[in-house]
Amino acid sequence: MKEWIWIVVKKVYVIDNGGQWTHRIWRVARDLGCEAKIIANMTPVEEIDADALILSGGAPRIAWDSPKLGNCEDYIKKFSGPLLGICVGHQLLAMHYGGEAGPAKVPEYGLTKIRVTVEDDLFKGLPTSFSVWESHNDEVKSVRDFIILAESDNCKIQAIKHKTKAQYGLQFHPEVTHTEHGAQIFQNFINL
Repeated sequence: MKEWIWIVVKKVYVIDNGGQWTHRIWRVARDLGCEAKIIANMTPVEEIDADALILSGGAPRIAWDSPKLGNCEDYIKKFSGPLLGICVGHQLLAMHYGGEAGPAKVPEYGLTKIRVTVEDDLFKGLPTSFSVWESHNDEVKSVRDFIILAESDNCKIQAIKHKTKAQYGLQFHPEVTHTEHGAQIFQNFINL
């Protein structure tokens, strides 16, 4: 008697916000076995048939370039599946729900240590402290409707989770090889 093994391939779409990171995010999702696709941030939400969305980091500064983020606010409002905002996507996510984002007191570039302060599915199976890659002038300064999951010495809001929705934000870049456990963070997100 043959046993059948069913593999469910999730569609994970990466919203292109014009940064150097978009293709790396797409590649990680693809390498994890997802049907990964990069789509323009002007794509109407009604045309998206993905299981999960990732709002990429990008060149826009949240303080004065947010119109360059296209329909990202529509995705936050209307997309029903899990959503992950990275860097500027993280900042927009916080602002959408009434939080604040703007110029960091200490812009971060390169490696830094984060501390996971709240256990959550996004960091499941990971140590409570590890190195991540930073590349940001702006940061989230306050949140509403979110739980802060991780911090660093210079940035007190490194990771967030919405209190009632499967929406997450990361200030750091899990898609680069310098970030420890980055692929596992993506896998945990895909498994939501």
